[in-house]
Amino acid sequence: MGGQSDTNLLEGIAKGSGAAFSRLYERYNGMVMRIAWQVTKDWSEAEDVCHDVFIEVLRKAGQYDPSRGSIEAWLKVLARCRAKDRLRKRNRFVPLADWEDSSVPVWFSVPESVELRVLQRLEAERVKRELDQIPDLQRAAVYGKYVATLSHKELAASLKRPVGTVKSLIRYGVRNVRKRLELTGSLAMRKSV
Repeated sequence: MGGQSDTNLLEGIAKGSGAAFSRLYERYNGMVMRIAWQVTKDWSEAEDVCHDVFIEVLRKAGQYDPSRGSIEAWLKVLARCRAKDRLRKRNRFVPLADWEDSSVPVWFSVPESVELRVLQRLEAERVKRELDQIPDLQRAAVYGKYVATLSHKELAASLKRPVGTVKSLIRYGVRNVRKRLELTGSLAMRKSV
């Protein structure tokens, strides 16, 4: 697919090359659209996500760090994150006419309590603190799987490790975080249920 490597294209984009941007776009826009559509299930939203991802590539081309993974993996993470952001925004606002529509689930129309949101935020902060304490590779694997929602194969490519090793890193990472949370009492209530 063209003679230039992704890294060379990104360097060209960072220097303002429209031709380099066009080549990178041609190379990856199909992949970004597929990922965006898989998450949003809406072609219009997927197109917006694709646009957002490549605008971000234009803005942050000079900040790309090859030691953190391939450009393809970076674009996959960007696509998933931007698509999930769009879903969150879309689900946050329901047109007034839809409130009267019986197809809107009851659970959606009931606002969360402030207390529940505070508890969820506190629990998320505890999990993040404990996640920061586990070994780097385990943390990267857990983050990639559950936050960036990468597949095992994508994670393996990003971490430059075999798929089996990535699965083990995820399993050990989750186990380590769970143990640390149990020690601090964060999961004590869940175990008793």
